[in-house]
Amino acid sequence: MPNTPLQVISKHKIVPVLVVENVDRAAPLVEALVKGGLPIAEVTFRTDAAEKVIRKMADISDLCIGAGTVLSAEQVDQAYQAGSQFIVSPGFNPKVVRRCLDLGLPVFPGVSNPTDLDMALDHGLEVVKFFPAEALGGVPMLKALTAPYRMMQFLPTGGINPQNLKEYLRLSQVVACGGSWMVKPDWISEGKMEAVTKCVQDAIELVESE
Repeated sequence: MPNTPLQVISKHKIVPVLVVENVDRAAPLVEALVKGGLPIAEVTFRTDAAEKVIRKMADISDLCIGAGTVLSAEQVDQAYQAGSQFIVSPGFNPKVVRRCLDLGLPVFPGVSNPTDLDMALDHGLEVVKFFPAEALGGVPMLKALTAPYRMMQFLPTGGINPQNLKEYLRLSQVVACGGSWMVKPDWISEGKMEAVTKCVQDAIELVESE
């Protein structure tokens, strides 16, 4: 049974990226994700409700919950105190990474070029987020980056969808892909949890068909 965030993420191969405006959506979202078969959630700090949503999810479930779009050490502390089990950031912010390391909190900072990867190696990291994946050149760009950095593993996010998911997952250094197509913001805001569950199930079937 996986017990670390990275083990859970690696097992399921997909991470739903949530943008939640209302804390009242937290419990229904947990139910929808679990019902769909995906016990993972990355709650982005793109809304004022993010910290409360993470806290609520952590209180009601053993879901593997992380905080995304973390831009400062202060947000790391907020996410950690709310119950986040891992941190994801869009870029490589040394202050964010160092704070996570100090707390013993897994962190997957965003990288887009060799310089970012060099900084990740200097900080002792083994897994990073490749973001924004499609805008940076997608699978061909990631293949080019992985060639000299064979010791690094990647979590591509940004433009991932059912049409290109399997292409990314075929790369041996990709541990999982993040995306919001399974949990569209309007589905969340409008309470369309059945759509979330169905899309999560479809995504899992797609992964398992590989």
